[in-house]
Amino acid sequence: MKYKITVNNKTHEVEIENINTRPVIAFVDGTRFEVMPERRKESDEIKNKVERKSFNPNQPAANSHSSNLALNGNAQTAPLPGTVIEVFVKAGEKVEAGQVILIIEAMKMKNSIRSLKGGTISEVLVSAGQSVAHKQALIKFAETGGTT
Repeated sequence: MKYKITVNNKTHEVEIENINTRPVIAFVDGTRFEVMPERRKESDEIKNKVERKSFNPNQPAANSHSSNLALNGNAQTAPLPGTVIEVFVKAGEKVEAGQVILIIEAMKMKNSIRSLKGGTISEVLVSAGQSVAHKQALIKFAETGGTT
């Protein structure tokens, strides 16, 4: 995706190839950079999700199930709104962190969505052709005895 950003009153053109890959490849004014974003602490992520949920208490019933999954860290959510083009995983399948689990098309661009953690999928919550909202739960991971 291309962005125009201004830093110290100077405008730069920034293009990011795929925000879900590590390192993130970004081109700033034509110069290539590999960027490794910092991971937020899990407690900060949960706190932010709780604050967002409390901000919108009248969510539709269809989204409330998905947002509850996201709050307990047991689901992977959509990083952007769009249409699911293809799903590569199914319930009971084991996935590794970084594995492509599905493709979401947004603004005529296909985005590979990669698993943020390894584990066993207990439920696939979306299907090909379905529209998804930002932060909507896509897959649910099986409960594990330990923490990840």
